[in-house]
Amino acid sequence: MLDGYLPNGKLRFPSSVAITTPASAVAAVDSLKKQGVDFIKVQSVISHDAYLAAAAEAHKQGLPIVGHVPDKVRIKEVVDAGQKSIEHLMGIFEGCSTEEDKFIKGEGNLKLLLTTQDSERCNALTRLLAQNQTWQVPTLAWQRGGTFLDQRDLKHQPLDKYVPAYWRDVTWRRFTDEMMPDLVRDPLPLRQEYFSRNLQMVGALHRAGVPFMAGTDTAPGVYIIPGFSLHDELANFVEAGFTTMESLQTATSNPAKFLGRESSFGSVAPGKIADLVLLTVNPLENIRNTQKISAVIANGRFFDPAALDAMLRQVEQTAKGK
Repeated sequence: MLDGYLPNGKLRFPSSVAITTPASAVAAVDSLKKQGVDFIKVQSVISHDAYLAAAAEAHKQGLPIVGHVPDKVRIKEVVDAGQKSIEHLMGIFEGCSTEEDKFIKGEGNLKLLLTTQDSERCNALTRLLAQNQTWQVPTLAWQRGGTFLDQRDLKHQPLDKYVPAYWRDVTWRRFTDEMMPDLVRDPLPLRQEYFSRNLQMVGALHRAGVPFMAGTDTAPGVYIIPGFSLHDELANFVEAGFTTMESLQTATSNPAKFLGRESSFGSVAPGKIADLVLLTVNPLENIRNTQKISAVIANGRFFDPAALDAMLRQVEQTAKGK
């Protein structure tokens, strides 16, 4: 994962590789290639020139680029550079704005973003994303959770028992502290409009032929619980206008296509990897039926409801450090 330094001189994620110049970007990509990575993820605090150098070197090395649209880079440049996927709809609303330059300079805000959307710019960007088949992982569960974080009772979250104490006590607290000033600044109706626009944008991009995958962004996603949140994300896709089948495909056949592994997994067929979730009710009738699990088959083992419940109890004990 590539990133730049924050104003305090630190990396947002200590596991990132810092790049500050085109030369350091090329060196970082070359080093990661030698380590055998499958792809390069880019974060937000990367300079314009360092990003373009990293993308060019990754292309030269045969490594896909995925992740964020860096703060100082326009989304059109990211698409033109061949980035394979974009997370969180980053850069899209900015690219649709007549004031995109202000956002690149760090001078924008949510009200400006919503009041400067231009249909011609947005249509052109949509066509570009579709033509280039730039995959989107909108993380709507993350968007919803972060946008309305101040509306939740953070002290009573029943699923928290399944996450590591470090997430609850350190990671989530840190991200909550970072997010709260924006929530105080932006009134609730404005944030409600923003999330509604996210759903509308996902639906419009989907109808235009832009490909999608499901993802929920843990652990930076505050109070986003692995596994459980995926069911929420599938429901979010349906709310955005996907059919139930199309929603299911964002977590099955679409990732297989993205990874070039369609011959191995992503659908149920003879000869493919038989990792399956068996449901008691048809999810095509209601996407929430994905939560009505009767059994799981993984790595050649069959897990019935009793075994799955035992696993959850073990996860809870592990999360407690016991």
